[in-house]
Amino acid sequence: MNEALPLVMAAPQRRAAAAQAAGVGVLIVNLGTPDAPDAVSVRRYLKEFLSDPRVIENQGPVWRLVLNGVILRIRPRRKARDYASIWNTQRNESPLKTTTRAQAEKLALALAPLGNGIAVDWAMRYGNPSLASRLAQLVADGCERLLIIPLYPQYCAATTATVCDEAFRALARLRRQPALRVAPPYYNEPFYIEALAQATRAGLTGLAFKPQVILASFHGVPKTFIDAGDPYYAHCAETMRLLRERLELDESTLPLTFQSRFGRGEWLAPATVETVASLARRGVRRIAVITPGFSADCLETLEEIAVDNAHVFKMNGGESFAALPCLNDSEQGMQVIHKLALRELSGWL
Repeated sequence: MNEALPLVMAAPQRRAAAAQAAGVGVLIVNLGTPDAPDAVSVRRYLKEFLSDPRVIENQGPVWRLVLNGVILRIRPRRKARDYASIWNTQRNESPLKTTTRAQAEKLALALAPLGNGIAVDWAMRYGNPSLASRLAQLVADGCERLLIIPLYPQYCAATTATVCDEAFRALARLRRQPALRVAPPYYNEPFYIEALAQATRAGLTGLAFKPQVILASFHGVPKTFIDAGDPYYAHCAETMRLLRERLELDESTLPLTFQSRFGRGEWLAPATVETVASLARRGVRRIAVITPGFSADCLETLEEIAVDNAHVFKMNGGESFAALPCLNDSEQGMQVIHKLALRELSGWL
């Protein structure tokens, strides 16, 4: 991932100065991360995440018993080891936190030429820095207009909607509320598709082998979400249709799959890990995986895809496996966030 550009002022000073000058704040939000790669921190993070009714819709007594009696007793130790394997030890934080901070800092620099002074900050929906704390700080700094950008290209109630839920809860505690805008999903925006295409081409060019298949893996959700009206699957499918068109590839060469299944219910299919194994058994020896639904590399891309799925592929006869980076704070990734912010700030500056 790219290094964050140096800033003249420290982040809190820069936010306050920009807010006082313009009264406009921009908050980019990603999913979340534990504070440390240990069982205690992971347990705290998972409890917050899995207690959200947008994530697990049935929060009844059976689920609470399973969550507190089984999941939070067993899963944190294993997940802590996974986090430790990808942890940014230099900054003592997860790669997701490192990248999201860099995205915010680069967005602040990109918006600076507008000359009106815009306060840019970042938050996590689960974990720290919390969305509520960063909203409160922007308001305290003098922002009377706030733009929230959930960094989820495809809308899902378990991601985009829960960002809105938490923002509205935070604002409900204020007597004097700022004006609020929430950026919509950008799954079909030409600038997003172009960024994906450019990043994919660049990633493939840098490989020592030519993949026979380029697998696109999105985070999975229970099928019941889609049956209830969630547009997530349709958004993922449209992103892939446009990306295939832009890369001039067909569905067999660039298939759509879903990862990170959890629990016993039916989830979106085909599953990434099953597809990886099936491809290897059918004689495909070289594959690359892209993750268009993730705006920044995280546990699901750096460990689940790059390690677990690579292992499954090779155990079933595959030879060469590559997990291409997310857009992160690359030039292409920042173009997406910058253009999205400019569009949504229209009329406020």
